[in-house]
Amino acid sequence: MDNVEELESICQDILKLHPKMRSARFINARGHLVAGGMKDGLLSLEAKKQDEMMFMELALRVRMRHEFDNEFGIVHFSLSYRDKVIVMSFPLSDDNVLLVSREKDKNFEDIPFKILELIEDIKKNPSKIF
Repeated sequence: MDNVEELESICQDILKLHPKMRSARFINARGHLVAGGMKDGLLSLEAKKQDEMMFMELALRVRMRHEFDNEFGIVHFSLSYRDKVIVMSFPLSDDNVLLVSREKDKNFEDIPFKILELIEDIKKNPSKIF
C-alpha cells in the first residue's frame, strides 16, 4: 500500500456509505496505521495507545487466519458485533487490512458487502494501490 492519498480517498468513500459509519483505516502487516481515521466530528472510543494495540492484534489475527485458507477458503471480512460498536476487518494483499467501524444497530448486513464491492472495483483497476 503505497499511495496514501488514494488510501485516504478510499476511507472517505467508505465513510460516506452510511450515516452510521465511524471510522475507516488502512493498517499495514505490522499493525501500523497507514491511512484513514475517524469520521469528522467523532471521537474514538479508545485512547491512542489502545488504538496501536488493537491494530497490532488485528494484524496478527489476519496473518493467523491464513492458516485455514486451504480448509475453509480465504477470509473476505470479519465482523465483531460489540456492545458499543460494530467492527469489520477486510484482509487485503500482503497481510494489510482495512479496519472499519460503525455505530451499532440491527440493520448493518449490507455494509460489509458494499465495502467488498468497493475493494473489488479498486483491485480491478491496475493503477490503484492493491
